[in-house]
Amino acid sequence: MIGLSRRAVLLAAASAPLVVACTSTPPAPPPPDPLAALADAALEDAALATAVDAQETAAARTEHAARLRAEVERATPSTPSSSAAPSTTSSAPQAPAGATREQLAAALQAAQKQAADLLPSLPAHRAGLVGAVAAGCASLVEALG
Repeated sequence: MIGLSRRAVLLAAASAPLVVACTSTPPAPPPPDPLAALADAALEDAALATAVDAQETAAARTEHAARLRAEVERATPSTPSSSAAPSTTSSAPQAPAGATREQLAAALQAAQKQAADLLPSLPAHRAGLVGAVAAGCASLVEALG
């Protein structure tokens, strides 16, 4: 006989899955939320609008950023191990020196296109928000003109 008791064999068989579970690699982090890029662009547009004294546009784009960021945070639950949550109160982006209304209109058109291109890939509950942002950008471009 080999010298292994029945108890030793059963213990080894029962503990094998535990050893594998303890040594497996953690799952990969989820991909970045596409709405986060829209929120960042909205903040950049707000800074540009402020630089060209388009206060209503700045307020609208700041609101877009806040709503998009809230959706990103709702959809991405924080984990207990990550105590440093992404900050929504980070400093606003600085507008380039010599910013013009034409640059603002181009940025708004780019934001509208970015949002519209994202729409087909979104679930219905997020598509409404992104569609409203795209429509808002279109109306802001018209108001600038």
